[in-house]
Amino acid sequence: MTGGPADELVAAGYAWEAADAPWLHAALGLADLAHGVELADRDVLPARVRGPLLGALLDLAAMPAEAVGYDPRDGEPYTSRERHLTQRIGDDAGWLRAGRTRREAVRTAFRIRVRGQILDLVEDAAGLAACLADQAERHLGTLMPDYTYLQQAQPTTFGHYLLSFADPVLRDAMRLFAEFGHVNASPAGSGAANGSRILDDRDATARVLGFDHAITHTRDAMWQTDPFTHVMAAATSLLLTQDKLAEDLEIFASAEFGFVELAEGYGRPSVVMPQKRNPYSLTVVRGTAGVMLGRLTGLTAVIKTPSARSDNLIYLYGELPRSLDLAHRTTRLTTGVVRTLEADTARMRGALDTAFTQAADLAELLMWRFGADYRTAHRVVQHAVRQSGALDAAAIARAATEVVSACWSLDDEELRVRLTPEALVASRTGLGGAAPQAVMPMVEGVRDQAAELSQDAAARRAALHAAQDAIRARAACLAGR
Repeated sequence: MTGGPADELVAAGYAWEAADAPWLHAALGLADLAHGVELADRDVLPARVRGPLLGALLDLAAMPAEAVGYDPRDGEPYTSRERHLTQRIGDDAGWLRAGRTRREAVRTAFRIRVRGQILDLVEDAAGLAACLADQAERHLGTLMPDYTYLQQAQPTTFGHYLLSFADPVLRDAMRLFAEFGHVNASPAGSGAANGSRILDDRDATARVLGFDHAITHTRDAMWQTDPFTHVMAAATSLLLTQDKLAEDLEIFASAEFGFVELAEGYGRPSVVMPQKRNPYSLTVVRGTAGVMLGRLTGLTAVIKTPSARSDNLIYLYGELPRSLDLAHRTTRLTTGVVRTLEADTARMRGALDTAFTQAADLAELLMWRFGADYRTAHRVVQHAVRQSGALDAAAIARAATEVVSACWSLDDEELRVRLTPEALVASRTGLGGAAPQAVMPMVEGVRDQAAELSQDAAARRAALHAAQDAIRARAACLAGR
């Protein structure tokens, strides 16, 4: 092609790619440096070219994206980088193409960018889980109703409730960390799709960039999308867990419930109604979950194509980094909300006196005491609630007479002692139960898992940084700097 792209193609296509260039700019700089170093070390670059080319690449890598001038009229972002290098050192910039396509350069940079974001999000999720554990410990004894369908179900504690969100967060963190292993694999040396005669030791090339290994099949290396779909799905799942918590907290923070209060910095005042403070941070969390769902759907729609199509990936280069960045910022926001959340313990405890959250336990007591099957005991308790609006001994006796024609005699004092919310919660001592002695081991387990994930992510990040520093140092040495 000798002419430039059509204006319509620039506006609809290349402008999209140019807008995504800042997300990949730093990673492209690293990928180009590593490629230039390898060409120099393999004596592919003439001696006279090494210093100028590697020096120009070092300078380009140090520039902010806006200084490069990613211009959609140049075509894709890689072409803008070539233009910049050519303006700097002339046609010797063309040596950078040896043994590598533009596609390979961008695919490599994309993985460099995303792998770091995955580690960020793993650490964010671990931090949220640890924060949930801290608040759960703080509220081991804070009684409240548990809700299903927004109906009071059984007594629980605020600590047990909050901790129910920690394990889903940790599971998504572990999924993300597992996908890091697939993303942190190198496509370098794939050539157009069937390999390169110049970069023939692909595992060595991968290790230089901090990748665990090279992707074995070169065509798969160029065109695979499934790791990125899984990363996006895990990140979306992480936000959906936060959305559930945010939607609950928005209800619990309402005047009708008054269970919790968000710290002032996480709300927003009304400009018209002086008494009103909106839980704006929860709106952000909920909105982000919706955006993530939309982007996940868009990603899966785009990759539904025949194999080896660029549209599988060009719409991913910016969308996935943007999504992971959004998930990163929102997870940190949720952590702040949870860390500073205040509970009205008296209001929570008082809510338990407005419904019959002891009903299931009373049915169990009737089952054991009078040898009735649980369904029959359930019917007796249900009848007492409907006909008498009470669950005292007299109401149960009347209900038993009317439902099963039996005389079931109970003592009110026994009911008061055995069926208080305090007693019912204390009785849930089995694995995963709401009793403080059952919750505390879970709290410690969450903290241990969160700490291990954070340490593993930090170790992987340190290894990546060491590899990147080594590339820059080698390039500087070859450039005579």
